[in-house]
Amino acid sequence: QVQLVESGGGLVQAGGSLRLSCVTSDGFRSPIMGWFRQAPGKEREFLAGAAWDGFATYVTDSVKGRFTISRDNAKNTVYLTMNDLKPEDTAIYYCAADRRTTGWTWASFVYGMDYWGKGTLVTVSL
Repeated sequence: QVQLVESGGGLVQAGGSLRLSCVTSDGFRSPIMGWFRQAPGKEREFLAGAAWDGFATYVTDSVKGRFTISRDNAKNTVYLTMNDLKPEDTAIYYCAADRRTTGWTWASFVYGMDYWGKGTLVTVSL
C-alpha cells in the first residue's frame, strides 16, 4: 500500500513562510507528485505538480510567484515552499502521487491523483 506522509503544516502569521514536506513509499513508481489544498467550504484545488525529472513542474496561477514545488528523489520527498502567506491560504494541504507515465498534461491532475496523504493543516493568521 502506497503511503504518503505530509509534515510542516502549522500556524503562521500573514506574510510568513512554511515548507511542507511529503515522503512517499512509492518512489519512482509514482513519477508525478503534487500538492492540493482544500479550504473550508471550498472545492479541492490542485496547486502544484512535479515530474520525476524535477524539471517539469507546474504551479497554478493563484499561487504562482509565492509557492514553489520541488522534489528530492533520493529522499522520496516532494516539497511545497510557501512564501508571503495570506489568510486565504488557510486550508488542509494534501500531498498526492500518480503512476501515469505517458499521455498526461498538468490539466489531467486537476481532478486528482492515484494516491493521497492524510493532509496537514496550514493556518495563516492576520
